[in-house]
Amino acid sequence: MFRPKIAIPGRFTESASALRYRGLVSARRLLEAVWLAGGDPVTLLPEAAPDGIDWAHRLAGFHGVLLPGGGDVRPTRYGLTDDDPTLYDMDDLQDESDFTLAAYALANGVPLLAVCRGLHVVNALLGGTLVIDMDVHHRHHAHVVALDDPTDHLGFGASTVGASCYHHQAVDRLADGITVLGTAEDGTVEAVAIESAGWAGGLQWHPEDIFDVDPDQLKPFARLVAAARSAAGH
Repeated sequence: MFRPKIAIPGRFTESASALRYRGLVSARRLLEAVWLAGGDPVTLLPEAAPDGIDWAHRLAGFHGVLLPGGGDVRPTRYGLTDDDPTLYDMDDLQDESDFTLAAYALANGVPLLAVCRGLHVVNALLGGTLVIDMDVHHRHHAHVVALDDPTDHLGFGASTVGASCYHHQAVDRLADGITVLGTAEDGTVEAVAIESAGWAGGLQWHPEDIFDVDPDQLKPFARLVAAARSAAGH
């Protein structure tokens, strides 16, 4: 069966045991989840371009985009200051790549799945804000998400789903164009549909963490892959 290529912006790392220098990485579990869902994941190098990033050129041959987790979005992107001591791993190059990639995908109907930081990027891009540091962090945290997804946009086909979380930030003011499909018991926005020329959805938790013990976690990846396959004409 045709495997659509899914572009995943890589994350910079200061060290990796197999490398002599700083690295560019994607989480292996995330790549495996896309592969098991039928896609072919490819890590992209973030870039800065004085005249803007030519995503039409860079995404030639790709059929979908996955915005993964990572460090914090710089708060100046959503109208706040960046002096909070809890902020970590902010990177203007990664922000610029992620924001412009998301904008291109949404405007041009490239199927998009946004996970954790990816959801934060899309919410900030569309005019929403983030909680810089939650009162109670959801790091190494598992809970149940209540779903209200009438069209089964995310593919779970259920009223609840388990969630494995690792984040200290969350959606605060929801952007126009984003519809909440799932929340945690404490009100944290966990699952959304995103207005787009193509299929687009977002999750606050990390479904890649537990797909081996909870096959439902592969379903949003399958939704992304199916939309990418359809966009490619297969």
